[in-house]
Amino acid sequence: MKHVAFLSAACMLKDNPEARKDYWEYDLEISALAPACREAGIELVTRIWDDPDLDASQYDGAVIGTCWDYMQKPEAFAAALESMAGKTRLLNPIEIFRWNQRKTYLKDLAARGAPMIPTLWADRADAATIEGAFDALGSDDIIVKPVVGAGAWRQARIRRGETLPEAEKLPIAECMIQPFLPAVSEEGEYAFLFFGREFSHCARKVPAKGDYRVQSEYGGREEIHIPTDEERALAQAVIDCVDGDLLYARVDMLRGLDGQLALIELELIEPYLYPEQGPQMGAAFARALKALI
Repeated sequence: MKHVAFLSAACMLKDNPEARKDYWEYDLEISALAPACREAGIELVTRIWDDPDLDASQYDGAVIGTCWDYMQKPEAFAAALESMAGKTRLLNPIEIFRWNQRKTYLKDLAARGAPMIPTLWADRADAATIEGAFDALGSDDIIVKPVVGAGAWRQARIRRGETLPEAEKLPIAECMIQPFLPAVSEEGEYAFLFFGREFSHCARKVPAKGDYRVQSEYGGREEIHIPTDEERALAQAVIDCVDGDLLYARVDMLRGLDGQLALIELELIEPYLYPEQGPQMGAAFARALKALI
């Protein structure tokens, strides 16, 4: 029996008084993954990524799982993963982490032909930058995101003429700015899940009425989406732009103003895997994990 650490965060444990509102997503995910891995001869053991007693050398591998507090302490997270990578097989690999942790990876994917949303990059989300973005993007409605972040953390939707959000609701430093696309509220986003580079399932993520954020902590919901051959091919083309071993990958796409799906993000570090929309995902994950360790 192989032993693999599934890295999570203390805020994802339901008994923690400071548990996130979406802590239950960890429960759903591990409940799907652990039994399938056990059948494949792998004991998946949850460990908190910043536990000082965690010794990665005791495991045959370490999977970057629901580490959903890393955006508050990115330097500590990076250092912890670098250390683990020197002691065991880190999945996805440390090279993938280094590339994918900053959303500037989207520049590389654009250069390789991935379908993209128009994006501006800036050192800070100040008033001058935001005002200039309206004109540069040709939009009176924009989304501002931190270059390092996840789960709509410090992300803001801003309309021309509105008072800017408070500083603590905007990116701390470097940011990316995109036009707001109405499809996110009307149609939702699509999450294409791959294990070992093979397509597994797709979830359509729909925000709560009056919101645009699709995460469950903001009232978003998910449903099964059966993608067309064209949609699958678009997602697969994004995966094909990336070199190296991939245990998992999630391609998040949104319909642009031209009616075509475009890439929002390629999640290669700690994506939620939408087990409820992919009943077979535990087995697919286990097969890919067994092949890599």
